[in-house]
Amino acid sequence: MMRSELLARLEAETMWDILIIGGGATGLGVALDAASRGYKTLLLEQDDFCKGTSSRSTKLIHGGVRYLAQGNVRLVSDALHERGLLLKNAPDLVHPLPMVIPVYRSWQVPYYLTGLNLYDLLAGGLRIGWSRFLSKSATMQRVPGLSEDGLRGGILFHDAQFDDARLGIRLASAAAAQGALVLNHFRVESFIKSSGQVTGVEARDRFSRREFTLRARGVVNATGIFSDTVRKLDSADSPDLIAFSQGSHVVLDRGFLPSETAVLIPRTDDGRVLFAIPWNGKVLAGTTDLPVPSPELEPSPMQEEIEFILSHLGRLLARQPQTKDVLSMFAGLRPLVKARGGVATSALSRDHVVLVSDSGLVSTIGGKWTTYRKMAEDTVDRVVGVAGLEGRACTTESLSLEQTEDARGLAGGLERGAVDGNAETNSEICGLPAADVLKAVHAEWACTVEDVLSRRTRTLLLDARKAIEMAPRVAELMAAELSMGPDWVSEQVESFRDIAKRYLPSD
Repeated sequence: MMRSELLARLEAETMWDILIIGGGATGLGVALDAASRGYKTLLLEQDDFCKGTSSRSTKLIHGGVRYLAQGNVRLVSDALHERGLLLKNAPDLVHPLPMVIPVYRSWQVPYYLTGLNLYDLLAGGLRIGWSRFLSKSATMQRVPGLSEDGLRGGILFHDAQFDDARLGIRLASAAAAQGALVLNHFRVESFIKSSGQVTGVEARDRFSRREFTLRARGVVNATGIFSDTVRKLDSADSPDLIAFSQGSHVVLDRGFLPSETAVLIPRTDDGRVLFAIPWNGKVLAGTTDLPVPSPELEPSPMQEEIEFILSHLGRLLARQPQTKDVLSMFAGLRPLVKARGGVATSALSRDHVVLVSDSGLVSTIGGKWTTYRKMAEDTVDRVVGVAGLEGRACTTESLSLEQTEDARGLAGGLERGAVDGNAETNSEICGLPAADVLKAVHAEWACTVEDVLSRRTRTLLLDARKAIEMAPRVAELMAAELSMGPDWVSEQVESFRDIAKRYLPSD
């Protein structure tokens, strides 16, 4: 559906069962869970789906080795279970990823191997494989590009990798297929209340500037790093519950680590783990852990974070990466549930909490991508009770997230130039098929050049300079589909360039 059709459906509905604020991993998961149970479901996202933290992860579906080291066995066990479900339910987007921990001291072998064997056991029947020791030669053969200086071998273990924004769009598509209405670029501005209870929201379409009064039996706050902000819209004296930790990444040419196996540095100078991962023909390295005071929709890596990552990679790789080698860099903010006593953000858990305010607003706080489905199940169970809806069982454990036949048919039609008679769909824009741009507009809710180049394709994250070069042609192609004029094209290109510059190191 085009946006005008979505807005027409929005106007036609007078009452929703469940209204969700926030279109990241959590909100989209809640929308899919609710819609698949048969509830009339509406989701509103202030910017684009997965614009924030949910498109800026380390691209791993994992149990969390460091959480096991912290003793949080339950979180790791739950996450490994969810990892196994995603490998089954979204096999085209989530796949196993072998990983190696380089070993430089003899004592590290039993230490890491014992922990990783427990990690494997916790996965149970959904285990990907058994961890094992590799000799120095076997390690170098599997991970060429490592420095041999002091290397004694490696520990091989398995986790899973995914494309975070693409999985988010797939969740939106799956929710829509189940009957949900999902709208991006649609900001909630206030709550509607009756007798002190939340009964809906006042919201505004970013593009038309039209205001909508939307009523619902139950309302969910699934806004991630903005959860406290939304809770204060409900009640100004709501206490802050989230601590923000910035995690930054750099993207390098594949030549720095020409391998299909990822590398994990188990302990950095600040006590975190650091990954170097093959991703879409590049090397993705991160993440940092920098406490920040407040949420931001478009955070940028700080110079100290880039230097931190490159410095640690330099100790690991035979070829030393420099700032000039960075193709792109990006940052995301983790919404961590606060602890008392000044605990460092690196020590805070990625557990989630579901809260209900006095007005009946249901808020989901914390969590991580891997456990989005369980977070959604817990949230829907809670809002169903609060809203007095008929109880229905969750079905998402076995719900396939593979691309639907309708979506595959549309993609094929675009490749053949069959949409609106567009004759340019067989062309490319710096290697990006024009059909991918049209598919993003027609089937994936893309409304801006950034939507296309950052999240429908991952060009901005993979090569920011290339994305800047592509922007004018992408804008022109989108304008033709959206019936926009040259002023819109100019505005889009300028806006995208302003954003994309933040993905490049300073000269």
